[in-house]
Amino acid sequence: MRAEIPADEPKRLAALAEYDILDSLPEAAYDDITHLASELCDAPMAAVSLIDENRQWFKSTVGLQVKETPRDVAFCSHAILSDEVLVVPDAFDDVRFADNPLVMGDPKIRFYAGAPLVARGGERLGTLCVIDHAQRPLTDGQSKSLQALARQVMAQLELRRLISEQRLFRRRLERANDRLRTASITDDVSGFHNTRFLHEFLDDYLSSTRPDPLSLVFFDMDGFKAVVDEHGHLLGARVLREVAQAVGRELEDRDELVRYGGDEYVVILPGQQGDDALAKTERLKEAVRSTRYLAGEGLAVRVSASFGVATFPDDAADKEELLKAADHCLFESKAAGKDRVSRASTIRPVSRT
Repeated sequence: MRAEIPADEPKRLAALAEYDILDSLPEAAYDDITHLASELCDAPMAAVSLIDENRQWFKSTVGLQVKETPRDVAFCSHAILSDEVLVVPDAFDDVRFADNPLVMGDPKIRFYAGAPLVARGGERLGTLCVIDHAQRPLTDGQSKSLQALARQVMAQLELRRLISEQRLFRRRLERANDRLRTASITDDVSGFHNTRFLHEFLDDYLSSTRPDPLSLVFFDMDGFKAVVDEHGHLLGARVLREVAQAVGRELEDRDELVRYGGDEYVVILPGQQGDDALAKTERLKEAVRSTRYLAGEGLAVRVSASFGVATFPDDAADKEELLKAADHCLFESKAAGKDRVSRASTIRPVSRT
């Protein structure tokens, strides 16, 4: 006879899903409980059974060779209709099971006792059950032991759920921290890195035992105040972003672009020095000058920028010296007529157009 469907079936199935236990691998914690149930109840077969929508799935078994059965033939489908232990002393004499294929055929169930696995919300998820080939009673002591062990199964399931929730919480926390970390080193206007990133990057890079050379490029726009005066601060901010994007397109993956403040930017060139760093800076200058920047309402402006380049360790022994050297070179470019590159090793403009 097929068991009735519990009145709380949708809620019960949802609770079962929360434990994420179905089709999981064998675990010693459950196997230990199943073997103990078999010993205490003097039964050759025992199982931790979970009743899914259309099947009975076994998390752990003793004396049974199957992993699941159809739900409509499962003794445990009847056991989850009550909080009490379901005892079937002789399946042949029980109208619900007399013609059950698990009675008539393998595993030839004659005796069954199942203690329901009750979740924290009262949902009965399955059973801890013991089975025998011969008719027999279940003593009061065995019944109490079976119920106690069923509670231990639920304790294991609850622990599994809590660990899973903790892992999920940790992943969410890590993602939130990543977002906060990204926000803390990102400039709101340009979308590129900010000065906090610059200092952290240089501290990490230069603190290694034998750091590779690194060049620092300072640049800011020439006559940017006139752009703001003519087109307004909002469109000025737009030009700031577009200048950063024009420079960013010329950079390699290893390079970093930082908004230093106002209309001033810093480019970090790890592993680059001398003529290589200078040649790249020249390309950045040309990229800024050759780009048309939209100022709104069909208007476009062109801007130029002045650049200063300094290299560790050739021009500076530490972070502070490197920042000062690159900034000084930028000042030299501005003083020499703008729209040019100055290099720390020369302290004079090395390009002019």
